[in-house]
Amino acid sequence: MKIRNALFAVMFVAVPAFAQSETYVIDTSHTQPQFTINHLGFSVQHGRFDTTTGKVVLDTAAKTGSVDISIDTASISTGWAARDEHLKTKDFFNVEKFPAMTYKSSKLHFDGDKLVSVDGELTLLGVSKPVTLKVSNFHCGQNPINKKQECGAQADAVIKRSEFGMSAYVPAVGDEVTLSIPVEAVKQ
Repeated sequence: MKIRNALFAVMFVAVPAFAQSETYVIDTSHTQPQFTINHLGFSVQHGRFDTTTGKVVLDTAAKTGSVDISIDTASISTGWAARDEHLKTKDFFNVEKFPAMTYKSSKLHFDGDKLVSVDGELTLLGVSKPVTLKVSNFHCGQNPINKKQECGAQADAVIKRSEFGMSAYVPAVGDEVTLSIPVEAVKQ
C-alpha cells in the first residue's frame, strides 16, 4: 500500500514536469508585419509584408516557448507599385537572392502570465543579428468566430537596416526602421 501511494505521489508530482507545450501556427490573414522609415526628413513612410508563415510554441505554465517566423520579402507593399519594385531590388531586400527574412527565438520573457518580450535572431539579407521584440496585447483564448484556440500579440522593435547590409541611401532614407508586428496564431 505504501509503495502504491508513493508511486501515485511521484506521478502527480512528475506530471507538471512534463511541459504542456502547445503549438500555434501563424494565421497569415491576421499577421502582416509593418515598418516605418524616415524619408529624406520630409515624412515617415509605411509599408507591410502580406505573407508571413511560421509557428509559435508556448508553455505558459513553465513560461517557455519558441518562435519561428518567415516573412516573404517579395510580399512587400507600400501602396505604390513602382516603390515596391525598387524595394525588391539589390538596393534593398534583394528578393531574388533572399526571398525571406526570418525571426527565431527560444527565449520568451513573461511577467506573470503575460508574455512581455522575446529575444531572438532576425536574419535579413543573410545577416543574423540579435533583436528583442517588445510584446504587448498578449492574449490567448477561444476565437469567438471560429471557436478555435488562438494566441495573439503585438510585437515591436527598432533596428538599423545598415547592420544587415541594407545601406542604400542612408542617411537620406533613414537607417532606423521601426518594426510593428501584429500576430495571431491558431492552436494545432
